[in-house]
Amino acid sequence: MMTRRRALLAWAATALVTTAGGATLAGCKDRGQKSSEDARADAQKLVDLTAKDVEEVERGLPVGAKKLTELLAKEVGKDGDPKQNVPAVRSALLKMRQQVPDLGIAKSTFFAFADDKGIAVRNDFEHDTMAGKDLVKGWPGIKPVIEGAPYAATTGQFPGTPNPAGPDREWVAAVPVKKADGGVLGMLVTGWTYRRFAYHLQVTLQRDLQDQLMRSDDKGKMPIVYVCLFDKDHVYGAGAPGAVPVPEVNEKALAEVGLHAKTEAGPASSPLKITDREFGWAAARLPKLGPDVGVVVLRSDL
Repeated sequence: MMTRRRALLAWAATALVTTAGGATLAGCKDRGQKSSEDARADAQKLVDLTAKDVEEVERGLPVGAKKLTELLAKEVGKDGDPKQNVPAVRSALLKMRQQVPDLGIAKSTFFAFADDKGIAVRNDFEHDTMAGKDLVKGWPGIKPVIEGAPYAATTGQFPGTPNPAGPDREWVAAVPVKKADGGVLGMLVTGWTYRRFAYHLQVTLQRDLQDQLMRSDDKGKMPIVYVCLFDKDHVYGAGAPGAVPVPEVNEKALAEVGLHAKTEAGPASSPLKITDREFGWAAARLPKLGPDVGVVVLRSDL
């Protein structure tokens, strides 16, 4: 009788462990699935935000070019050559951004003036690394502006110091800058790097999620979220000077997912386990940045 009771107790203990283990695994899977579903909504918000950010540039850049014509005329004279007064060009660029509302709030990391051949004269940085370089060679997609187009936007990789965070690319837009008589003086170029723009999206998303929690009763359950851009070749984790980058292990895990292929037919999402933590990812293309560019949100709900 005692032997039978011991056998029953052993069976019950085994069943309990198995059930509990199964429940734990199911719970982990549910958390990853929930995170991926929540990340889908997050990713769509960032698609909409990106469209808004690009539209600020689309509206503001032509206005900025007209303002730059006026400012350059004052700074270097109507018949003056901007290349002979480079400090005045930077001053005009800084004033232009202040005087054009859309450009004042644009997420651009630089504004540059180039001559009518596309050779950079000056950007708005204190230390200019663009001056004298062929912007069209770096970003061939802006060449139509030299040939008479009113606006062009493209992506590319400008030669320069490699980003220590890893591979990076830029989205840029350009418009012609006219002389007072209507002739072409040069072009106004602006843009941002993928990693810097991903950082902007990540910070905005984190702030929105924090605001949602503050308006609800779940004030202690802020999810972990990371944002990256991607294209056919790489995943570009959020990064900015002085900011904590997306962990390399997370960026690598997302790169192995094959985000570009998975978003060919539309947004995609799935659970993903990284170093024993259950995440969910959701990705979508960003047509305003280019047909092959997308955003991915990696989320873990606590």
